[in-house]
Amino acid sequence: MRILRARDRVASPWKNGGGTTTEVARFPPGADLENFGWRVSIAKVERGGPFSSFPGIDRQLALLEGRLSLTIAGRTVALSADGEPIQFPGDVATEAAIHEGPVTDLNVMTRRGMFTARMTRRRGTIIFGASEAVTIAFPLAPVTVPGQEIPLERGDAIFADREASQRIPASPDTDFYWIEIFPAARASDQA
Repeated sequence: MRILRARDRVASPWKNGGGTTTEVARFPPGADLENFGWRVSIAKVERGGPFSSFPGIDRQLALLEGRLSLTIAGRTVALSADGEPIQFPGDVATEAAIHEGPVTDLNVMTRRGMFTARMTRRRGTIIFGASEAVTIAFPLAPVTVPGQEIPLERGDAIFADREASQRIPASPDTDFYWIEIFPAARASDQA
């Protein structure tokens, strides 16, 4: 298990000037945007506009702050910080309109045919158990890792590989995003 600190991330500006992205984790390490298997990142969106196209990539997105609408292949979906994540192909036309900004979002991208992911919003104790998935917990309020007394601030994440097993108590009203990334061969078993 590793702690991925928000303070250690470096923001990269978008080419169109509409926002910045900070990477939380990626596989394989050192891969670029053309050859990653999976990638988890946080984007700060300053203004609306078209999303970059990612051929062969499936995306999941959840809002951490603000409100926006996404028009994905002609269908519009409203998103807010208290809502559920959405899934969409990264290679279809997608446009964002900000309603309350700036907007901060959490993104999970997986290369189709190699990996699949599931992102859900949960509440309470964070429980890591042996699994075939790589798991990332993204608390939305400060929590402490027991036994190590490691405080986690908002924006920090906990990364666990397949062997990790740990319970992280959080107050019953603490929300977090739970991200599981599976090899594509297991995708049908996780649906």
